Amino acid sequence: MNRILIAEDEERIASFVAKGLRAEGFTPTVVADGQSALDHALAGEADLVVLDIGLPVMDGFAVLERLSAECPALPVIVLTARDSLTTTVAALEGGAADYMAKPFRFDELLARVRLRLRDQSEPAVLELTVGDVTLDLRRHRASLGDKVVELSAREMTLAEVLVRHRGQVLSREQLLSQVWGYDFDPGSNVVDVYVGYLRKKLGSDFVTTVRGAGYRVD
Repeated sequence: MNRILIAEDEERIASFVAKGLRAEGFTPTVVADGQSALDHALAGEADLVVLDIGLPVMDGFAVLERLSAECPALPVIVLTARDSLTTTVAALEGGAADYMAKPFRFDELLARVRLRLRDQSEPAVLELTVGDVTLDLRRHRASLGDKVVELSAREMTLAEVLVRHRGQVLSREQLLSQVWGYDFDPGSNVVDVYVGYLRKKLGSDFVTTVRGAGYRVD
């Protein structure tokens, strides 16, 4: 039975989420401040964290930073009323596995919880190689030949998804779903921007553009 830590200081929302998760067979624990959330997570008392950003004592970004550094395998779903693009990118770059803005539908949150837990249960592959590029998933770093290349958390995830699906064309929508975990504005160019980052760091031929279809790693 999976343990879900809910870090939320709005009692009504915390109760709503906990009740729904309990009904679906999960074991929820609710804490109302960031320090308590961090203490529970570092003690190994959660399999997934639903984390509000606007927490007292220690805000969600500070909690996320510590968890990303000390418990990188622990999935965190950020749940917050701050729905600006800046906040979204900051949360995902900070190590969040997913992001949902308030107000939200419980069935969507439930689907995301199950998805992230399923990701955790899959057999771990610690290293991926394609051409001269190697992705060290345990250390969260890449190398190009003998040169270590620094990638952000989101760049690393995008590279991993593309390499795992080598030879397959992935649309922008598929990449948004698998890397960012939620839907951007259809007009967003965030995928193109991050593909550009990877090309600068891992070589211009690392990712192939398939016009009108998406991107592919060969």
